[in-house]
Amino acid sequence: MTAVHVPGIPIIEAGQLVSTSPATGVEAGRLPVATDADVRQAVDRARVAGEWWAGLGFTGRRDRLLRWRALLAKRIEQLAEIVHVEGGKPVADAIVEIVTAIEHIDWAARNAARVLGPRRVRSRLILAEFSGHLEYQPHGVIGVIGPWNYPVFTPIGSAAYALAAGNAVVLKPSEYTPVVGQWLVDSFAEVVPEQPVFTAVHGLGDVGAALCRSRVDKLAFTGSTATARKVMAACAETLTPVLIEGGGKDAMIVDGDADLDAAAEACVWGGMTNAGQTCIGIERVYAVDSVFDTFVDKVVTRAGRLTVGGEGADIGPITMPKQIDVIRRHIDSAIASGGRAALGGPTAVQPPYVHPTVLVDVPEDSAAVQEETFGPTLTINRVRDADEAVTRANALPYGLGGSVFGRRRAVAIARRLRSGMASVNSTLTFAGMSTLPFGGVGDSGFGRIHGEDGLREFGRAKAITRRRARSLLPSMTFERTPTDMARLVKAIKVMYGR
Repeated sequence: MTAVHVPGIPIIEAGQLVSTSPATGVEAGRLPVATDADVRQAVDRARVAGEWWAGLGFTGRRDRLLRWRALLAKRIEQLAEIVHVEGGKPVADAIVEIVTAIEHIDWAARNAARVLGPRRVRSRLILAEFSGHLEYQPHGVIGVIGPWNYPVFTPIGSAAYALAAGNAVVLKPSEYTPVVGQWLVDSFAEVVPEQPVFTAVHGLGDVGAALCRSRVDKLAFTGSTATARKVMAACAETLTPVLIEGGGKDAMIVDGDADLDAAAEACVWGGMTNAGQTCIGIERVYAVDSVFDTFVDKVVTRAGRLTVGGEGADIGPITMPKQIDVIRRHIDSAIASGGRAALGGPTAVQPPYVHPTVLVDVPEDSAAVQEETFGPTLTINRVRDADEAVTRANALPYGLGGSVFGRRRAVAIARRLRSGMASVNSTLTFAGMSTLPFGGVGDSGFGRIHGEDGLREFGRAKAITRRRARSLLPSMTFERTPTDMARLVKAIKVMYGR
């Protein structure tokens, strides 16, 4: 008899992780569950492979990463279909995600040598007889724990940069999207068949914990803030450094001189793409009083046109079934505390789907404002001015991204947001810009992926000094004389005593 599975709920059967579509329950694939010993063995193999990979140098790694990029581009429809089946994401959204990931692979491959390669650093007068040199060497093995909401873009944001820097990578994909993770690993092996440079281990949370304790040289995690704390605690046992992208509750500010049509369009996209299951998605909006009513009307009109469920729909299912309870609780609490549903509301929750919901005048202490919702919902609240909007936006412990719409003061307002990133007159765009770092502050984590900072995150700075002449002011030696010291004191007074 064929087993009946609850759609979207990962289960273990006969030592295999079974992944199913959250929309239909169709089985997406089965993968062997890794034991603690399997995880340790994967890391040991990766350590050997990483030495070989590092030995290829920047040029060798660049060529292979670009070949991987080309393979993903050629098979973009195939990968998008897997993302769609396994996670429920509309195919069009999956294609956008993969395109962004391809861009990051390309940039990391092409820029690693420039950013991380050996270079000379100027010395100062006191040590003028020495030359300084700096390079970034690979850590060795990087563990990556990926999320289910962007199973291509987010792991690649760490893995591609780590690989470009010369590291091997062991990926633990989310148990909700393991087939996508394995596809990425298998495609990489096609262009790098010699060594297991990029591998995957599968299972539930205990496998992620095993990876944390496996003595990888660094671990990159993306997920909830609560799980991030557990990851850090596990990694602390072996002093394994971590890069954390935690949760978010990003705010959008609409100033009085904003283009309201553009703001409403971006707000709906930023809040409801991928069914709102976006760490940098817009969940809170603060619109100044003079434009509030008009802006809300425009958002409701656009959000009300979105289609839900079925092939070609704008909004797919909620990937993680238990999240539906969170979304329902937030909507109910918002209304119970005095908020109003301008669109949707409690009836919008129709598992496995949630229809677009716009909540207005929601108290700031409501769960819908305070906690990460991760659904196609928005709270839009009225503020006196941009100053009040900034205060409210910065009131939460999260600090991932944010958005500001306006003309005269928009950039200045964006600078005041307590966040790692901000978009002006757009939403989410910083994620796709490979030249910029991506990451948050506060409960949203620390460390950066993407851009030059992202490359440096996966290399350890190695400083080297080299003597090139006799010391004119010898100090770091027992051979120094009283005359040498007097000359040194005089030089310091001349140079710095003014």
